[in-house]
Amino acid sequence: MKTKQTCPVIADPDNVSPLSEHLVWMVEKCTACGICQKECAFLRKYGQPKEIAQSYDPNLDSGMAFECSLCKLCTEVCPFKLDPAAMFLEMRRDAVRQGKGDFPQHRAIRNYEKQGFSSLFSYYGLPHGCDTVFFPGCGLPGTRPDKVIKLFTHLQKSIPALGIVLDCCTKPSHDLGDQIFFKTMFFELKNYLLEKGVTKIIVACPNCYKVFRQYGGELTVTTAYEALLQTDLPATGLISGTVTVHDPCAIRFEESIHDAARDLLSRKGLQVEEMKHHRRQTICCGEGGSVGFLAPELSQEWSGIRKIEADGRTTLTYCSGCANYLNPVTPTFHLLDLFFEPEATITGKAKVSRSPFTYLNRLKLKRYFRKHLDPAISRERPKNLDTRPSKGSLLKRIAIIILLIGAIIGARAANLEQYLDQDKLRQLIQGYGALGPLVFMGLYAITPCLFLPGLPFTIAAGILFGPFWGVVYAICGATMGATLAFLLGRYAGRDWVKQKLSGPRWKQLDQEVEKHGWKVVAFTRLIPLFPYNLLNFAFGLTGVKLLHYIVASFIFMLPACIAYILLSSSLLEALKGRISPAFIVGLLAVIMVSSIPFFYNRYKKKKDNKS
Repeated sequence: MKTKQTCPVIADPDNVSPLSEHLVWMVEKCTACGICQKECAFLRKYGQPKEIAQSYDPNLDSGMAFECSLCKLCTEVCPFKLDPAAMFLEMRRDAVRQGKGDFPQHRAIRNYEKQGFSSLFSYYGLPHGCDTVFFPGCGLPGTRPDKVIKLFTHLQKSIPALGIVLDCCTKPSHDLGDQIFFKTMFFELKNYLLEKGVTKIIVACPNCYKVFRQYGGELTVTTAYEALLQTDLPATGLISGTVTVHDPCAIRFEESIHDAARDLLSRKGLQVEEMKHHRRQTICCGEGGSVGFLAPELSQEWSGIRKIEADGRTTLTYCSGCANYLNPVTPTFHLLDLFFEPEATITGKAKVSRSPFTYLNRLKLKRYFRKHLDPAISRERPKNLDTRPSKGSLLKRIAIIILLIGAIIGARAANLEQYLDQDKLRQLIQGYGALGPLVFMGLYAITPCLFLPGLPFTIAAGILFGPFWGVVYAICGATMGATLAFLLGRYAGRDWVKQKLSGPRWKQLDQEVEKHGWKVVAFTRLIPLFPYNLLNFAFGLTGVKLLHYIVASFIFMLPACIAYILLSSSLLEALKGRISPAFIVGLLAVIMVSSIPFFYNRYKKKKDNKS
């Protein structure tokens, strides 16, 4: 009979097994049976845990572990209860220690976490004799502040000295491998509560539960759902029907919480039909481990499975993050929605706030507790705890972006778009005499930054300056405009703008540039797969060198520039009935340039069909 193995336990961030120990341990213990791989899209992509441990190179694979959701389904299905997620978490920590774990895509979740523990949003209110506090987490106060108040008020009936803590447990930093920062923030929170006589935490968030359970030490943690079972339930009426339950993966092994959720649903008059993956074998909603920021395809695969298994039934969960992520895919609501708005929840009309109103709700909730709670001790989180270095001057970047937006608005308000009309543009340029070419190139250079089309300028160049000088002035103006937009994209907030271009196509562009450099610039200049003006900014967000970008843009924008100017320079003669060789050559050149995307798409489709 095979004996089940136990993975190294990490109970204290200071007592972490080195990555090498995890790798050796996995190579020795994993039998490569493939059971976990069948359940996990991440393992299907990168291989079985044993294979990953054998071939892992921190210099090449440091980003791989950030695509694992850390959900531990692999542990549950493993015949020996091995814990690959612990190895992947240690890979993340090692990447952070080596300076390779700071991904721009994670700035959004980092900033969300930072707001949670900021003095602006945090609040501790501890009444006289308080030994128990309610810790609602970050998600519920933003999306369902009214239900947080109702739940607190209800629990207060059985725990009169119940305190409130509006703060963040910093699990995002924990899961992203930022061990030192997590320890600094969470242990400050924990030690403060212990010093003030708090011994018990009631949480509403499964992720908070996991953090307090694993690192809380002397603090006892329970969920609001278990606590509700010890009270007379809120008198919001009984309902009937059938629902299914999504158990958050953060508390996969906490069977008493699974039971509590179902007991509560039963007491409300509902019948639960289980999905294939439930309780200990639940799956990640797709948001775990911040996977969606780096590998949205893996995140979407998890949520897609949930959609299939839910089969149109109303899904109840007890994690606001899961509810938020799954609801666009399949009707999903929070357990507290059901308790305080039963009819609205069953009919899909429960009140749930979305960003940016979530931040306003958190401020309102803080104000509510400051007004209605009579604490003996209160505080906001200290401002000097986050000592991480700043990633550049945010104010400087914001100022540049504001100037750019102002320029766009100003240009449109001043009716500069009128000069996209070739006759008006020609009159304007000719009015400057010898300075006309400089004015023309200057105007052309700012069009990409103002998100105005450049083609009218290219066509006008041929009419204004003839074929030779038209090409010279147009290509110079176009290259200067592309370079200016590139520099704005790179220095006006590379990381901030990158979050806005987080779709699959932009992510693929960044990856291709990393592999092939200037060749991608050349390719996209010939084949317009992306909007031209936005592409200029996007290249500024990639790692391509400025000189390579300028040279590649100049050379590979030149064919289209020549084609359109050959055509436009002889256009006036053609309109008069005189068809010159230059017009025919120009027309053929324009047709050829315009046909490149068509033939490329046919080639790509044919290649895809063969594969």
